[in-house]
Amino acid sequence: MPELPEVESMRRGIAAVSGARILSAQFPMEGCRPLSITPSPSILARQLTGAMLGGIERFGKRVAIGITSQQLPEPRWLLIEPRMTGLLLVADPPSTKHVRMQLELGLCSIPRLLFWDQRGLGTIRLLDAAGLERACGPAKLGPDGLVINAPDLQLRLGGSRRAVKVALLDQRAVAGIGNIYASEILHRAGIHPQTPCQDLRTEAWQGIATAARRVLAAAVRLEGSSIGDELYRTADNRKGGYQRFHRVYGLHGSQCRCGAEIRRIVQAQRSTFFCPSCQPSRSPRRISSRGRLESRDKKA
Repeated sequence: MPELPEVESMRRGIAAVSGARILSAQFPMEGCRPLSITPSPSILARQLTGAMLGGIERFGKRVAIGITSQQLPEPRWLLIEPRMTGLLLVADPPSTKHVRMQLELGLCSIPRLLFWDQRGLGTIRLLDAAGLERACGPAKLGPDGLVINAPDLQLRLGGSRRAVKVALLDQRAVAGIGNIYASEILHRAGIHPQTPCQDLRTEAWQGIATAARRVLAAAVRLEGSSIGDELYRTADNRKGGYQRFHRVYGLHGSQCRCGAEIRRIVQAQRSTFFCPSCQPSRSPRRISSRGRLESRDKKA
């Protein structure tokens, strides 16, 4: 579930560990689904022990922690992808059973850094600079959702026949947007989620890009969304706050601000939530922002 706002909140929440020395590294796996760890846990534990934690960056839905050590010929990056239920924590975890990485640190204020993952779908990789480029560079990830602009978005998706909601989940087009925020973004832009990308006019892409930046920035300020079973937690084990401001996600059957009933459909095996009044379905003519129609023979 963690998307850009949740992962950015994790990054900010663990920022204080930068500069700390790793006293020991453990990768508990007993009784849990094995996590994808590269290199193997035993090798990685040896390489991390005694190393220093450097800068902490975010690439889309991934956190990269700089690693320097006399054991390593050059600086490395510890790349962590939380995926469905992963959490980076500097506080006690929701349970001890699903702790997948525990780094004991030489810090009095923050004695340890944890990666907790109930479902075990996350990944941990130690990469050199070239490996990080392959995993998170422009060939893999598009512009970040916090800074995406309309020309980039239209260039990357404007010719696609895919439904716009599905296309926004393509990390090569725009990095960080997932199922929750795609629904919220399209509601604010007034765009029906099933609209083919190629039917959207320039004005519509401007509306989507603006909504993306605003929604994601607001969600970051409120440290993400804790929904459903509320497994998502900040680095100090608190619930996020943006779920209180969701307009459509998870609210099917409820009343939209306009008074219409919020609906749920399934796209690419994922739930999509929208308001049929605020986000009218318009096809096959070209669509501008807020659902206004333009004929195909008019210039964009």
